[in-house]
Amino acid sequence: MAIQSIFNPTQSAGMLKIENQVKTVPTPYEAQQTFGSFLKDAIQEVNNKQYESDVMTEKLVRGGDIELHDVMIASQKASIALNATMEVRNKVIEAYQEIIRMPV
Repeated sequence: MAIQSIFNPTQSAGMLKIENQVKTVPTPYEAQQTFGSFLKDAIQEVNNKQYESDVMTEKLVRGGDIELHDVMIASQKASIALNATMEVRNKVIEAYQEIIRMPV
């Protein structure tokens, strides 16, 4: 059984054809924009969870119609989201520092 290459040398550098499907490889600029928008959306989601927790806590303190367990669940969700974000940030900084230490 012969091994066949998935790359066709006649195709352009940005195109990859696998089983009649053409997939384009994003340019570095497009990848950067996609990653940037993903990161922005993720941070916005963490911010929304923090805001929701603050609003629910304020309603509880003011005697609004809200259950304590709902406030605690929202608070824990916000806390977990923030902790996860901080861990990702720490890993990114650690990876950056490791790259900086590499000899050229």
